[in-house]
Amino acid sequence: MRPLTGEVSVWMDASPAHVWDLVSDVTRIGEFSPETFEAKWTRGSTRPEVGAYFAGHVKRNGVGPIYWSPCRVTVCEPERVFEFAVGTDSITANNWGYRLTPRDGGTEVTEYFRLASSLPLRAYWALLGRFRGRTNVNGMRTTLERMKAVLESGVES
Repeated sequence: MRPLTGEVSVWMDASPAHVWDLVSDVTRIGEFSPETFEAKWTRGSTRPEVGAYFAGHVKRNGVGPIYWSPCRVTVCEPERVFEFAVGTDSITANNWGYRLTPRDGGTEVTEYFRLASSLPLRAYWALLGRFRGRTNVNGMRTTLERMKAVLESGVES
């Protein structure tokens, strides 16, 4: 069976600190993602830290359905890794994250996803994984290229 993961890397002419400020500010994801058009901190959270909660407003595959996805920050290592779980307090469906690696005077940014290995998700991935995986990879590339354009323009709004 194909893996329940995927990743895309893009080099950006920006310091890890500048990239970190962008990838860890969930309220800006709507500027970059083709599926998540807005996000907000929830449950009293106001900044990126392990255990912080936020919700992403998603338009699945860019066309629908539209729904809010609850998320919780699981890894928060400034200028290195920002990762979050998507799902409820008791069930994680997916993990998404960004790894930042200093390289050649800039930053190699890797966006990745990892589906939980539950039986329903393994069955879903066996049936539709090729298509969803391609959608995820294309979406990650779009997200990273849009971030790169903002960071390299010198205008970070």
